[in-house]
Amino acid sequence: MTLRAFEEKDDDLLIGWIDSEQLNYLWGGPKFDFPLDTNQIRQHCSQPQVHPFVFDVEGKAAGYVELYKESDTHFRICRVFVSNVFRGQGIAKTMLSQLIKLAKAEFKVRLLSLAVFEHNQVAKHCYESLGFVQTSREMGTRSFEGEIWALLLMEKQL
Repeated sequence: MTLRAFEEKDDDLLIGWIDSEQLNYLWGGPKFDFPLDTNQIRQHCSQPQVHPFVFDVEGKAAGYVELYKESDTHFRICRVFVSNVFRGQGIAKTMLSQLIKLAKAEFKVRLLSLAVFEHNQVAKHCYESLGFVQTSREMGTRSFEGEIWALLLMEKQL
């Protein structure tokens, strides 16, 4: 199981995985329009503060995750996704464990933060199992099809 840099050739992975408007919003928030396309991905990934990765399992792409540089010592984990084929196998926890080690070793990160929709309990429990703690709850900043989605902010000191 390997975390590797996301490349242009991987765009079609994301486009294939993010196959509904709701999943697009759950994964990318208001940042991306559905359907996801190469232009949006390239524009996003070309930003210097965005560090995108693919998680490979036995030579097959199983997930996607980003580190987003907030400051020299603070990065955010963004856009965590595990392919349907690999869900329910603990892949997210393994992928995130490797990302945390990489953040500390390569970027000298001291604080990792993330945001997760409150109703995404599987993701929330995964983050908690990795030592993230909830620092606040935002209500009214995100909605999908008229339904307000509460956003939980979480942090982990490294």
